[in-house]
Amino acid sequence: MTAVYEELPFSEFLHRPAAVADRLDSVRALRLRRRGAGDLALTRADQLEQDAVVIDFTARLLAGLVRTQSPEAVRRVLGEALPWVSFLPEDDVDQLLGELIEVAQGAASLENLSPVAVLLAQWRHTAEIHADPTLLEILTREPTGDLGPVPAPEVRQ
Repeated sequence: MTAVYEELPFSEFLHRPAAVADRLDSVRALRLRRRGAGDLALTRADQLEQDAVVIDFTARLLAGLVRTQSPEAVRRVLGEALPWVSFLPEDDVDQLLGELIEVAQGAASLENLSPVAVLLAQWRHTAEIHADPTLLEILTREPTGDLGPVPAPEVRQ
């Protein structure tokens, strides 16, 4: 295989589905561009199954490495994979690792990587806050005094 994926208009898939599907012999996936909507990906089922095996293996390997290796070694590797981790406090890095293992294993067992992507995005945003001293101070400032009861949300009918 020469390319990882190829892009083409969704309309080409609609007009010539067999010819488009035949392109999967030379690329891993096809990205079908749609106007006014999110793009779609077309891949072979066997490729999807192989990806799931690799993801499950990677999640289990990560969990095993964290359990058996020194925390510093795992942190170094994590810093290479996710450079923004350098802005997180030490305790947060430990929490990130724990959550990443748990979520990666669960996501692999469900064959759904969305939870891992969400977790990484959340931690990246946390690192962005820690990287900006002004924003960090604003968000961690304790309010003074009692702010009173919180009103119940309005019920929509």
